[in-house]
Amino acid sequence: MSRTVRLADSGDVPEVTGCVRAAYAKYVGRIGKEPAPMREDHAAAVEAGETYVMVEAGELVGTIEARAEGGHLFIRSVAVRPERQGEGIGKELMAFADGMAAGAELSEIRLYTNEKMWENLAFYERLGFEETHRKLDEGYRRVYLRKRVDPLRKKRRV
Repeated sequence: MSRTVRLADSGDVPEVTGCVRAAYAKYVGRIGKEPAPMREDHAAAVEAGETYVMVEAGELVGTIEARAEGGHLFIRSVAVRPERQGEGIGKELMAFADGMAAGAELSEIRLYTNEKMWENLAFYERLGFEETHRKLDEGYRRVYLRKRVDPLRKKRRV
């Protein structure tokens, strides 16, 4: 079955919120509080045009929040419904972000994750991200990562 990614609209807000909350719920005990994406105002991100959803057979299976900042694409969160994790959806959402960055001629993708989200750190490393630094930010111990964008990707897709 094919999956498509599209810009989220206001009707997607409940599903986006539910997907994010479900995807990050497993980290509450490990971190000791709700991860930052669970506390975000998803309606505001959708309204700002920063949220994209992956849909398969009419069902929202994942979401990514991303925006251009300076010369890079910043990814605020990536979430995949727990029952769909392990199917490559997160990897497809990150490939979508890579294409967005290349299409906007941005030099890199940046993001952060909680240092206790070991699975995410390994996932981003497999995708070619490198750690730039760690710090306490908004009460969370965050690991900041970046990935250079292939400048030829846009040309190859044409």
